[in-house]
Amino acid sequence: MRVTAAAVNFPDVLLVADSYQISVPTPFVPGSEFAGVIDEVGSETTGFAVGDRVTGTGLFGAFAERVVIDAASVAAIPDAVDDLTAAASGVAHRTAYHTLRSAARLCSGDELVVLGAGGGVGLAAVQLGVALGARVTAVASSAEKLDAAADHGACRVVNHRDGELRAALRAALPDCADVVVDPVGGALSEPAMRTLRRGGRFVTVGFASGVIPRIPLNLVLIKGIQVSGFQFQDVPRAEFERNESELRDLLASARVTPHIDTVYPLSEAAEALRHVADGRAIGKVLISLSSQE
Repeated sequence: MRVTAAAVNFPDVLLVADSYQISVPTPFVPGSEFAGVIDEVGSETTGFAVGDRVTGTGLFGAFAERVVIDAASVAAIPDAVDDLTAAASGVAHRTAYHTLRSAARLCSGDELVVLGAGGGVGLAAVQLGVALGARVTAVASSAEKLDAAADHGACRVVNHRDGELRAALRAALPDCADVVVDPVGGALSEPAMRTLRRGGRFVTVGFASGVIPRIPLNLVLIKGIQVSGFQFQDVPRAEFERNESELRDLLASARVTPHIDTVYPLSEAAEALRHVADGRAIGKVLISLSSQE
């Protein structure tokens, strides 16, 4: 495949730092998400042809002019979706949508709290939660990130650096929340969990803070909270296909459009990784190769 665009995700930063849950022997090419055009297919490959526009994901290898990848790891890009949008939605939006639909069981009218609402997965969860009919409370670390969340439909915003998060969420949600989606971990998880009503659902997606929280289980017992973690492989096949189809329709119809923060050339891939590592990104950071031959 000839890569036209790639997206930078926080796990890419962790892999480079050898701080991810999986280690990759060096040397390796970073990058887990890309869009591009097929240059060649294997003799036993079906369903794809040279010239097809596709998006793909893998553990590494995307920050390159060309990649070789298993056909099972790519999907066709709808005609109405450009390559930058396709690259920006392959990991964050798929993670957020499967999390909301299959792990959180989000319903129209639910009160949804999204932690890390300025990041890739967090802002995608805000957008998609709104699209699914939820009332979204966005929690982030800066006014700029909260402005972006509000622009994408969050009806309440909370800056967790302005004071105690538990008190701020209690004021914003006096009747409590139905669902919390947490891609951050650290000190934010417990106060967010405390805002759930009895029978609420808490889904952990990752630990962008770098700290795995310690949750007192009496909260789970007393409130009857359902706590789950999201992994793609845990989604039943029928639900997985339903979610993928629904998300494609949302993107193709432009009802949901990824928020692109910055686009770097391939020569500045290290700076793109640093931008994400420093927590400065709002939404997605991309690497464009469309002008390279």
